[in-house]
Amino acid sequence: MHPVELVIRGRRVVTEHGVGPASVHVTRGYISSISIYEDVPAAAEVVEAFDSIVMPGLIDTHVHVNEPGRTDWEGFETATRAAAAGGVTTIVDMPLNSIPATTTAQAFEEKLRSASDKLHVDTAFWGGVVPGNTSELAKLWNAGVVGFKCFLIHSGVDEFPNALEGDLREAMPELARLGALLIVHAELPGPVEACCQAMGNESSRSYETFLRSRPREAENQAVELMIRLCRETGCRVHIVHHSSADALSMLRNAKRFGLPITAETCPHYLHFAAEEIPEGATEFKCCPPIRERANRERLWAAVGDGTIDFVVSDHSPCPPEMKLPQAGDFMKAWGGISSLQLRLPIVWTDARARGFTVEDLTKWLCREPARQVGLETLKGRIKDGADADIVIWNPDREFKVEASMLQHRHKLTPYNGEVLRGVVEKTFLRGQMVYDDGRFFGPYGRVMLRQR
Repeated sequence: MHPVELVIRGRRVVTEHGVGPASVHVTRGYISSISIYEDVPAAAEVVEAFDSIVMPGLIDTHVHVNEPGRTDWEGFETATRAAAAGGVTTIVDMPLNSIPATTTAQAFEEKLRSASDKLHVDTAFWGGVVPGNTSELAKLWNAGVVGFKCFLIHSGVDEFPNALEGDLREAMPELARLGALLIVHAELPGPVEACCQAMGNESSRSYETFLRSRPREAENQAVELMIRLCRETGCRVHIVHHSSADALSMLRNAKRFGLPITAETCPHYLHFAAEEIPEGATEFKCCPPIRERANRERLWAAVGDGTIDFVVSDHSPCPPEMKLPQAGDFMKAWGGISSLQLRLPIVWTDARARGFTVEDLTKWLCREPARQVGLETLKGRIKDGADADIVIWNPDREFKVEASMLQHRHKLTPYNGEVLRGVVEKTFLRGQMVYDDGRFFGPYGRVMLRQR
């Protein structure tokens, strides 16, 4: 038996049994017990949260780090610092936007080398499904990726081509054999191409023009396809960054019939509305797009009833000039939003206004993302035996987002100037403080391979 080294205690600790006073005992980086508030073993260091929330460290399973090859876009050092500042203790890196893309075992080895000694939080990795790489899937799985991603429409980068139905019919039985999860950018190109051809010479500075160029039908048809392939192949499927409320009934029905299919959405789909996006404000561009106010409320209802399983950032940064801020051209600007550091306060601000609780927040931002990637025994919960990954945050304090406070490599964000509620005060990774009110410690993060 090893003595308790650290006690984190507060009046509002989120555990498996609810929210209330407790002391979390940490031994050698793990939660060794959860006890009453007054239980502080002799010689243990004590961190007092007082009336702030003590919650599991957030898990963000949708982060484009872009290293190696595009570190002028982001990189492990800056991305994981932003994560720590946002109370995120584990991220999962996407297989594209880096060069090479993580579609072969050799490319994965290169990515692991590039991450060495740079991680402020724990980091796991997705592999990629692209045309012709089925023979690499088992190699990547055995090397430790937590699952695989594909695009059904052009990804935006040529190193990661989109998969056609024939490619999926080849890859998905292999993924089912492995027991691996396939996560899908679910837009089909046909409806997008048809809308673009019909639009003519409409103003590319208008957000309405861009919105109509990425119609809901592109998502709806893609979701229908993936439900059908999920049923036929038995492959587990997850729909990423879902935005079309029209497809929610299909997802509900698929779940009701027991298909292994899940879905996520993102803070920008739950916070912004198309009607409010100014002309030329290309910092709001992402794909699928931010849709109308009524669509947003239907997404919130789906998060509340479990049709949408959780909320992750889809942190997708780029150099500011790629957003074409002077031209304001929505049709040519890079699509992606940087919000890794802000996910907790964005979602809490809007969830609280709709009557949701801190326990709901913990489910969406911690527990369910950890479950998706097989980390639920170590991450996403304050429970005996789990990693002592903990965030302390004030749910009542407001702040105004300013570019200078962001740790991402580039500061351009549609949240600039937004007033949000919920301030991250301290972040702990396996009992080590990695962030404390603007100060960083470490890096103490580790590579998380599936076998571990």
